[in-house]
Amino acid sequence: MARSIPTVDFRLALSTDQSQQDAFAQQVGDALKDIGFFALTHHGIPRELIDETYAQCDAFFDLDEETKRIYLQPDIGHQRGYTAFGVEHAKDNPAPDLKEFWQTGRPYPGDGTIPTYPQNIWPSAHVKGFQATTESLFSHMEHLAQRLLEACSCYLGKGEAWLPEMSQHGNTIMRMIHYPPLDESMPEGAVRSAAHEDINFITLLVTATADGLEVMDHDGTWIQVKGDQDAIIVDSGDMLQNLTNGLFKSTTHRVVNPKNANTRRYSMPMFVHPRNEIDLTPHPDFVKLTGGTPLFPSINAGDYLHQRLKEIGLI
Repeated sequence: MARSIPTVDFRLALSTDQSQQDAFAQQVGDALKDIGFFALTHHGIPRELIDETYAQCDAFFDLDEETKRIYLQPDIGHQRGYTAFGVEHAKDNPAPDLKEFWQTGRPYPGDGTIPTYPQNIWPSAHVKGFQATTESLFSHMEHLAQRLLEACSCYLGKGEAWLPEMSQHGNTIMRMIHYPPLDESMPEGAVRSAAHEDINFITLLVTATADGLEVMDHDGTWIQVKGDQDAIIVDSGDMLQNLTNGLFKSTTHRVVNPKNANTRRYSMPMFVHPRNEIDLTPHPDFVKLTGGTPLFPSINAGDYLHQRLKEIGLI
């Protein structure tokens, strides 16, 4: 029987029974330690909100190319606004990914301070309701992400505030991705999203509108992640792997081209980032647990992000 990624029920985290809360943290940590991925069920984000956000995506990506390009932000590494089809590619893979996307971060605080992350822009002149819907989903997703980071922190024996505090005011991004139908003009060797690892702490992926996500297993084979409208796919990224010296895995994954080339696909991952000044040097406790030798570099989160954005063609 083909292997599948683990499933974790969020209702355990909401229980008043401490043993069930402990079981939730254990299951989250075990999954990220083993394969680096799991499916989160009963997460509580309204299906209607997800569907409405996808409808807003559809409205934006159906705009003509000239209009969409008004919202390009290359000067900030495409960290906000629109990124055109074929711009991004996987690290060490020159073929462009067959996708376009929109990126939104947390809003600026209302006290006049200027954070280290870029300010959002919105296509309000062309898609009414896009901002309100997107901000609502972002807020729900970020709240869920904080609960997951609490569970990770407890599993690591650091107290529930350890990782959430690092992500406070960080450059967390929600990406709304459109994989359009394919045709014979696509570059040779290009796929919807080539094999890669995520850059950040953890990723929360709202269920895509079509299958295609695959996760690399320990033996190099690919696990097909089947679509489930009621689940959010969670994975740990390179920054968390760096900090834990590989205790939590940043696992290679990809989005393969569909058998039916006329199929379009949407997905919405949230990439949860620490603040730029956070030191990602492998923590001594986890170096000890993983063989006694630091396996990853000493670097802060801001430098790490800049380096990776250059590697994937966004800077």
